[in-house]
Amino acid sequence: MRGLCYKRIIMTQKAFHKKIPFKRHGPARSKTQTRRPVREIKPRIAAELKGVLSRIGRPDPAPFLPDDFQLRALAAIRENDCLVIAPTGSGKTWIAREAILSVLEKGGRSWYASPLKALSNSKWVEFGLHFDPDNVGILTGDTKENTEAPIIVGTTEILRNQLYDAMHSGQDLRCDLVILDEAHYLGDRDRGVVWEEILIYLPARVNILLLSATIGNGEEIASWLSSLRGRPCSVIREEKRPVPLYPLFFHPSGCLHPFLEGNKAPTAVYEFFRRENRPVRGRRDLPDYAGILQVLETFNLLPAIFFLKSRAECDAALRVHSRLAGLPDPQPMEDDLYDLLDRFPSLSGHRQLPALRRSGLAAHHGGQLPAWKLLVEEMMIRGHLRAIFATTTVAAGVNFPARTIVLFNSDQFNGRDFAPLTATEFRQMTGRAGRRGLDHIGFMLAVPGRYMDLVHIRRMLFAAPEDLASRIRSDFAMVLNLLLSQRPEDVKTIFEKSFAAWQQRHGAPAGAPAADFLWRDFLRHLTFLQEEGFVDASGRLTADGLWASRLRLDEPLLLAQCLRDDVFPGDNERLLAALLAVFAYDRDDDIHFREKDLPPKLGAALRKMILSVRPLLRRLEAAGFPVARPYPAAGAAMYFWAQGRNWETIIRLTGIAEGDMATLVLRTADNLRQIASLQDSHPDVAACAWRAREAILREPVLFL
Repeated sequence: MRGLCYKRIIMTQKAFHKKIPFKRHGPARSKTQTRRPVREIKPRIAAELKGVLSRIGRPDPAPFLPDDFQLRALAAIRENDCLVIAPTGSGKTWIAREAILSVLEKGGRSWYASPLKALSNSKWVEFGLHFDPDNVGILTGDTKENTEAPIIVGTTEILRNQLYDAMHSGQDLRCDLVILDEAHYLGDRDRGVVWEEILIYLPARVNILLLSATIGNGEEIASWLSSLRGRPCSVIREEKRPVPLYPLFFHPSGCLHPFLEGNKAPTAVYEFFRRENRPVRGRRDLPDYAGILQVLETFNLLPAIFFLKSRAECDAALRVHSRLAGLPDPQPMEDDLYDLLDRFPSLSGHRQLPALRRSGLAAHHGGQLPAWKLLVEEMMIRGHLRAIFATTTVAAGVNFPARTIVLFNSDQFNGRDFAPLTATEFRQMTGRAGRRGLDHIGFMLAVPGRYMDLVHIRRMLFAAPEDLASRIRSDFAMVLNLLLSQRPEDVKTIFEKSFAAWQQRHGAPAGAPAADFLWRDFLRHLTFLQEEGFVDASGRLTADGLWASRLRLDEPLLLAQCLRDDVFPGDNERLLAALLAVFAYDRDDDIHFREKDLPPKLGAALRKMILSVRPLLRRLEAAGFPVARPYPAAGAAMYFWAQGRNWETIIRLTGIAEGDMATLVLRTADNLRQIASLQDSHPDVAACAWRAREAILREPVLFL
């Protein structure tokens, strides 16, 4: 056995799990974790790492020169379609900007679509600085600015909806270039259908640029697009990371080892895995985050992103700030923090601000306010933070690099259960390690524990990203919107153009059933809509079907039923916001609110609405369709917010996480926007919906 830590390697199982124990976190609430006294560690490195760590440093400034793959991609997209598959941070945005510039110089229009509102907001600001704000607009469910600009940034759902409108009106989409960022979402189980619809509906004259770090079957997707659109689609691959990745192993004694020697585990790691890496039942404690930070800081491996399982773990990890020395020079941080808090005054009393100020630590997850996450991202990008404790959502899309990423688990919760990290997820996370222009080398640190399979992590280091499969399917919003411009028999042709049908014809594994099954499922939705009076016997939309098609939501029929039964008020924006919020909440955790505490008017309105939709819910269930669960307590939270009550009061009354409340407000505002589009068929409710949006879209939720 080699290295400086020989005496520390052979530990008893009990001692190991006393030092670095873990608790599994899932969607259910877990018992409070306890902390045992943490033994002092001595930061050390194996001898093999001396040369590697000596490479740490900041590269000398150099003029930007595009890489060969960037030039090839730019040449391709100027002529036809192009799919670029390149590591995170390698410069895919440069390709997008240059392609947009080429279109702009010719007087054309470009559409940049991303899966995340946060990423769309970030690109809106970035493109505004690059192209001039007058040339850039934004369209998301929350924000609508400068929509006639030659460059539009928005979410994929909004782009898909514009294509529905263009097909209905018979007009061509006013666009010459569409950029689909994070294109691997095409294979996302829940949202991939939107990407596939866009690719099917886009006119062939519009160039498509797809960008992703993680697609295995790029040539397959390009072949499908070429057959679909009748024009070439180039695949540009770049395997080389802009900053090389070096994997490390953290021994609980405080010693760092190489994770690999060539393709194999070093002796120290192998021996530790063989003797110590076994599950232990009984009490499990929090990891020694302070000790790990101490080791990383000693060897100049900060800033770091600690990827943790749950929001609760991220928040709990901040307690270590009291065990760390303060920042050596806090003034630069204070100067930047002063400007950011002036922009977001509601954050000046944020409970996690002391940890950020004193120790340069922050948590970043979906349970936090969007403004706080933006502040954390800004402080990280400006170099003021030692580390952030984050869930894997930070790995998706946002420009948030670090020198080191730290992994404690080899699995993650996928929304349904725990599953081993996929190669795509692993690449998204490790893509954050190493900052172009700031680092010669990036690091991944594997920390052993109860839910860390070191063999799986080694496998992922060499694994190619998974192939994407089609996720196309029918839902009621899709069927209603297709029937705006298509006859039922035309829809069958659309399904025959799908990636699922192409995969079936070419013998590839398909994630969704091919055209025949898709067609039968479409007919099942169509029949139900006919029985409910939204579609006539000939397959055309009825008057109710026409206005219902504008409800581009997850549950359009439930809202349509409420409108039919005159449940939604046209004279009380607080009640309307509350009723729409019932259909906007999608978390598993219940909001804590007792029915007896509801104001009488709100309680009566909620009961009336539930009575309205209950028969429809039963008919949907009897027909075999998934049934959404309404959340009346979400209506109570929204009612008080629309009343103008204090944000902290709402959070205290309901027990909802700030980020979840912000999401509820934004989703409710999007639902209200859909209702507000019905000014022709439901003028009073539509006008009330606009007033309700104004009532709920305020700080700290709305901050741009």
